[in-house]
Amino acid sequence: MSNRRRGIYLLPNLFTTGALFAGFYSVIASINHHFESAAIAIFVAMILDGMDGRIARLTNTQSDFGVQYDSLSDMVSFGIAPALVMYQWALSGMGKLGWLAAFIYTACAALRLSRFNTQANSQDKRFFQGLPSPPAAAVLAGMIWCGEVYDLIGETTSLVFCLPVTVIVGILMVSNVRYHSFKELDLKGRVPFMTILIVVLVFVLIAMKPPLVLFVLAVVFAISGPVLTLLTLRKHREARKTSEPPNT
Repeated sequence: MSNRRRGIYLLPNLFTTGALFAGFYSVIASINHHFESAAIAIFVAMILDGMDGRIARLTNTQSDFGVQYDSLSDMVSFGIAPALVMYQWALSGMGKLGWLAAFIYTACAALRLSRFNTQANSQDKRFFQGLPSPPAAAVLAGMIWCGEVYDLIGETTSLVFCLPVTVIVGILMVSNVRYHSFKELDLKGRVPFMTILIVVLVFVLIAMKPPLVLFVLAVVFAISGPVLTLLTLRKHREARKTSEPPNT
């Protein structure tokens, strides 16, 4: 009987560790009231998190350890960090209501990740069930980054925008709303020339006003799920009506 090789794959787990580090740094930066740095660190974690899985698949270094490590890293970077940074930035002055809103977001992120891990093999790969935790974190981080850059924070902003958005984004994570996963995109295949031009324009827009553009992109993606679900339900209703025999 051959002995099982012990150890872990280094390359993909380096990126996962980088994402975990960025999420942890985000919390430390918020404690020191460096909120812009904290928000940027969450976006850095998103980039690294998006790379580790792809690198594992490209290099054929997937493992159960990597899956579990990635999930724990996501919980820190996209579950705990955004909630604590938002609490420190806008919700701490609301007392119990503020930290409860932050806890709702964190609990929803944990539930979302647990559901994803248990249903990963049975779900339609083209769609996510519920808002994924990285885009959810991007909504909060983008709001904080914009608030710092454009000096938008205040009691009214916190109560009217920050608290409801924190709770709503959390609820979207555990909802049954479907979101495009974009996993059907073939990154190794050929694409039309216009696709490259669009990508260049997106990079230019992000470079011009990073906090605003990233926040808008995150909000658009968060809204796209409910819109897609409503359109699908409407299509199903119309299909049912056409299939039903007319009343005589």
